[in-house]
Amino acid sequence: MNILVLCTGNSARSILLESLFNHTGEGRVRAYSAGSNPTGKVHPQSLTLLGAESHDVRDARSKSWDEFAAEDAPEMDIVITVCGSAAEETCPVWPGAPVRAHWGVEDPAAASQSDWETAFRTAYDILGRRAEALLELPIETMDSVELSAHLKRIGALL
Repeated sequence: MNILVLCTGNSARSILLESLFNHTGEGRVRAYSAGSNPTGKVHPQSLTLLGAESHDVRDARSKSWDEFAAEDAPEMDIVITVCGSAAEETCPVWPGAPVRAHWGVEDPAAASQSDWETAFRTAYDILGRRAEALLELPIETMDSVELSAHLKRIGALL
């Protein structure tokens, strides 16, 4: 099952959730992340935190969602947006038929540098709980209506 995690800049939240799914999914899912307006680099605190949590960050990079709209791109089963609401961010909208969900988390990259450790840890922990909740379900056998309902419920977890 392929999951695309979208955000605007693809430097923090979407990178964290992509890595969480790939790290804890044990091959059940393949996650990707992208941004509608990518920064072009992964936030250094994302790399620091993921490295400290034993995630493989060798291939981590900030990507445009155009990469996943190409004809030869993997077909997505689920698309999750992770934009927050405090800064009135505009979340990208993915066209097509995949099951879509919104798991908003405030942008830790918007925190002052002195608060990065706490802000990134908070985002990582919230996204980690959500990823685990999804992976506890038999998602491979769910129909799109059932999967959508679970994704919505999980998106409210803090």
